[in-house]
Amino acid sequence: MKNKKASLMAGILIVSALLTGCGADPEITQFKNDLDSFCEKVAELDEAINAIDAEDENATSLALGYLDKLDVEFQNFAEMDFPEEYDYLESLADEAGAYMTESVTSYHSLYESDEYDEDTATYARETSARAFKRVQVILDVLQGEYTGEDTSSGNADDSDVSQG
Repeated sequence: MKNKKASLMAGILIVSALLTGCGADPEITQFKNDLDSFCEKVAELDEAINAIDAEDENATSLALGYLDKLDVEFQNFAEMDFPEEYDYLESLADEAGAYMTESVTSYHSLYESDEYDEDTATYARETSARAFKRVQVILDVLQGEYTGEDTSSGNADDSDVSQG
């Protein structure tokens, strides 16, 4: 998650600079503030998750609690009001929220079960990666650096995420 965190933070700094340069449009300003807040909260939760001592008897409940908070942040992101010129990105935000919910649900299933299931663990990691990838695509588009597939269809390419 550290690469995701660094990437998100770098992306938000660039997007902040770009959106701030667009003038004082209140809708753009609110969008920038909402995006900043989302990225900061995700970075804080990532840091908290990575700081959990795996040997701690409460590690699982702590991790699941942080994942629940992460899911809430992704749902807030999915509900974010994108400015009109970025409306086409809203479907990616919706997908990110759906994938994160699926991931967190899978992690709960995995760690609340009596037996560890590698398939569930793999699925949880993959859906989390898909959620983060969609956020990264949105940030890349806002930065003008996305060179992958057309994102207007709302379907980000998952070619670097193994299908399972």
